Amino acid sequence: MMLNQTMVFLILGMVIPVVLGTFSGKSKLSYLHEQEIELRLKQLNKPAIKSIHSPDGDIIDCVWIYNQPAFDHPLFKNHTIQMRPKSNSIRDKTGGNKTDIIHQLWRTKGECPKNTIPIRRTTRDDLLRSDSIENYGRKSPPPTIYHTDDAHDSEEVHEHTCVYVDYGQFHGSKSRISIWKPNVLRTREFSLAQTWVVNGDWDTGLNSLESGWQGDTYQETGCYNLDCPGFVQVSRHISLGAALNTFSTYNGEQYDFLLTIEKDQETGLWWLKFETYLIGYWPSFIVPKLAVSAQKIAWGGEIVYYTRGHGTHTLTQMGSGHFAEKGFRKAAYFNRLEYIDTSNHPITPSPQHLQATVTRPECYNLQVGSSQRWGTYFFYGGPGRNPQCP
Repeated sequence: MMLNQTMVFLILGMVIPVVLGTFSGKSKLSYLHEQEIELRLKQLNKPAIKSIHSPDGDIIDCVWIYNQPAFDHPLFKNHTIQMRPKSNSIRDKTGGNKTDIIHQLWRTKGECPKNTIPIRRTTRDDLLRSDSIENYGRKSPPPTIYHTDDAHDSEEVHEHTCVYVDYGQFHGSKSRISIWKPNVLRTREFSLAQTWVVNGDWDTGLNSLESGWQGDTYQETGCYNLDCPGFVQVSRHISLGAALNTFSTYNGEQYDFLLTIEKDQETGLWWLKFETYLIGYWPSFIVPKLAVSAQKIAWGGEIVYYTRGHGTHTLTQMGSGHFAEKGFRKAAYFNRLEYIDTSNHPITPSPQHLQATVTRPECYNLQVGSSQRWGTYFFYGGPGRNPQCP
């Protein structure tokens, strides 16, 4: 039975060596005493100057900018927040379709004051849905985008439809990502669309910066948003992990947003930009493999599901839930794909120069193309289980 409380969230993610690996020997949350849960909530939720109750039930806390979780990390002890990049190319306003229409639900109920940032409050239920109190806010073991040739027997299955440029030197990524509300089958499964900025490998160390949107039955997002150590938020208008207010509909109105991750050459900071909003940055000292440049830029969709006790593929959808060949207004898309070179110039890759990863084309697929209006683009997605994907 398909769960009907799927929400679509703006997300950010990061992979750094300190948060990798399993957490064997840790107590399950079901065995923790109530005071341990309360202690963890106090660690996660910072004192709020103002709290805003979102229509979707979330509470958004407006937290003093220097009290944000990044400053729990010892490397930030003497860090001074940079409110704007020094590079003109990152500061430039690049408007997009329906920029003023796409926002987050909580903003219908208020705004955060200056010198604060909005943070979605972690709840007791969030912790109870996690594997353990230590695992909350941690990213799962490596998904297949990083090692697509390795078979593994994990109960947690990642499936992708992605395009990428590899073995280069890149200072970032730009793309427009269509917003959909995919059906998600079970608790802890999710479906997302995002970009990856990557360097390194799992044997010698890997750093990955990730951002996009995610649909899930709850916010089971791993090391995402401000639970990740090292992302410094500067925007008081965007709450990472909070619900978006609109999404595309089949044969109806289509919504997308411009997402940019770009390195500032002068400071070494990797800035995240949603449409015209500068959200924040990752310092290079947190992602040392990305101190010079990225080696790989990827764009695409991902779903995660669990095989234990289930003999069939999940019904969790990717993108719109329809295959790529359905095209515009029916399938999800990325368009205006650009990577940013080491001179911080945006470059449009031709379809012929893109590589692709499609883990199970009978379940989810993609089609790449180019046009004058959309630049290089691709449609992607699928329904999951179907007669060709049992």
